[in-house]
Amino acid sequence: MDLTADPTAMPPQPGSLAHWLASHPELGGDTLAGLVALVEPLGNQAAIKAMANGRYVFASSGLAEMFECPAVVGHTDAELLKAEETTALRRVEQTVMAQRHPVASEHKLEIKGRRREFSVTRLALGQDFLLSVWHERTEERHREAQLQRAMAQIEQQQSSIEQIRRELQQGSGRDEVSGLYMRAQFDDQLLREIDLSSREHREFALVVIALDASPAIAALGDEAQQRLLEGIGRMLRANTRAMDSACRIGPQRFAVLLSGVGLATAHARMEQLRRQCAAQIVVLNGQDLGLSVSMGVSSFPHTASQQDELMAASEAAVHEAQRRGGNQVVLASISFG
Repeated sequence: MDLTADPTAMPPQPGSLAHWLASHPELGGDTLAGLVALVEPLGNQAAIKAMANGRYVFASSGLAEMFECPAVVGHTDAELLKAEETTALRRVEQTVMAQRHPVASEHKLEIKGRRREFSVTRLALGQDFLLSVWHERTEERHREAQLQRAMAQIEQQQSSIEQIRRELQQGSGRDEVSGLYMRAQFDDQLLREIDLSSREHREFALVVIALDASPAIAALGDEAQQRLLEGIGRMLRANTRAMDSACRIGPQRFAVLLSGVGLATAHARMEQLRRQCAAQIVVLNGQDLGLSVSMGVSSFPHTASQQDELMAASEAAVHEAQRRGGNQVVLASISFG
């Protein structure tokens, strides 16, 4: 039997339903009956126990099914459950009767040889009765456990992939974390792309990508940041053509040159990549960190025809994307002067 309860739970807060009902005792049993009628369709089961003898005087029909017994009304917990489980339930009930405000607790009960998990909220009804609302969480917790195992497998696979990638790329001049080329190579590639596109009268797109800031991720430390940067590296390596150039140009900045691609096509491709990033599972210690990026897209020669101007335009578009809340693609402005 496992029990979690909060014996220091605060009284009903002003503005809450419990506080409002407490200030209107004249509503009586009709209100209680109405509330029970509301909770039952939600998969909850209500019961009322007489504290003098510990016997249930009311129980939703589904509670007997939940306990896998013929009937609950007229019985005590000792007649329905194991002794150690009954003791734990009684402890919480005494807390509720003493504090006079709702208390939520969680219980693991063995019923017909099967461990079942429940959350129970209790409320004293005067001095003599106790209302309890039961909600079974067995299947929910089972799904949570399955999800945790799956997340652990994904984390292990991602760590193995990154370790193999680092070993293969050792000494290649690529960034160790992302597996992409670095700023110096990118600047050279950008100059060559400008020269080639100028001579052949064609366009290309420059995309700057920034990892969106998150206080929750920052609180997890450097390892979480590294996992996200690894995730962006995987996405860029898998979603850029051989003729494109994807590089890491700063601590949380990436850039992609899309050779021979116009602004509209670049926007469509980067929007697809943004969605893939948002759907990507990046795991640290069993937790999905969530990969959110902002992108700024500029075009040669429509946005600008010089290296510094192109970079400035894409950076300005990234800042605008983050100003709007992040996780989006923004096109750099085009001057028609």
